[in-house]
Parts: sequence; C-alpha cells; structure tokens
Amino acid sequence: MKKTLLVAMMAVFCSLTACANDQIITYAQLPPAAQQTVQANFAVENVAYVLLDREIFGNEYEVRFNDGTEIKFESDGSLKKVDCKYAPVPEALIPAVVLQQVKAQFPQVFIVEWGKDDWGWKAELSNKLELKFNRQLQMIGIDD
Repeated sequence: MKKTLLVAMMAVFCSLTACANDQIITYAQLPPAAQQTVQANFAVENVAYVLLDREIFGNEYEVRFNDGTEIKFESDGSLKKVDCKYAPVPEALIPAVVLQQVKAQFPQVFIVEWGKDDWGWKAELSNKLELKFNRQLQMIGIDD
C-alpha cells in the first residue's frame, strides 16, 4: 500500500513539474503593463531576450538586457523583481517611501535589486546589505 501511494505521489509530482517550462517569446508578447514599465525605464533596443516561464499557478515573464539587467513580471505585467547587478535600479520602480528611507540611512549607496519576497519586499544595496520590508513598505530587517 505504501509503495503504491509513493508511486502515485511521484507520478503526480513529475506531471506537475513537466508542465513548467520556459519559452523564449517576443517583446510584443509581454503583457502591456510590463511593456510600459520597460519602455519608461530602460532602452527597449537593449533587450537581449524575453522568457515566458509557465508555472502551475500562472505565468511569469523575464526580460534580460544586454548589460545583464533582469526584470521579472507577474502574469498581469506587474513588477516582481528588478536586478540591475551593479547599476542603480531606476528610482521610478521603487516606492518613494522606500527610496527616502534608503537615502536617509545609507546616503553613500544605491539600490541594485528590488523585488517581492515571501513576507514583503527586499532591496539589495550596492554595499551588499539586504533591507527587508513588510507589505506596508516598513523596514523590518537588515541582512549583511
């Protein structure tokens, strides 16, 4: 009985993971909200590729630029994460309250990554500190 249950569970798991696959798509296939975010903050001609990541509970989109910048979007085109590696994240993509806190407490650095996390939001600074924010954008922790 235990073996049958284990085999059945493995079959279900394998079939669910087989549904998740990545596919290269054109920039025009991005949701309109994602296209607007890219056009407003980055040079569209520098897009290296756009990836559609089919998940069990919806799709995610990833836009990669020639300089290594990576942006991830939810199914509806809302921003999930932006990682500019060593360059500052465009300030328009960061909520004003977060930007003010970072500039006040860490005036010599800038945000290189901004994105959603399980408990809220995360900002990585150019000095490698990670700032954690809750869903109301209040700072709740710092990791080094």
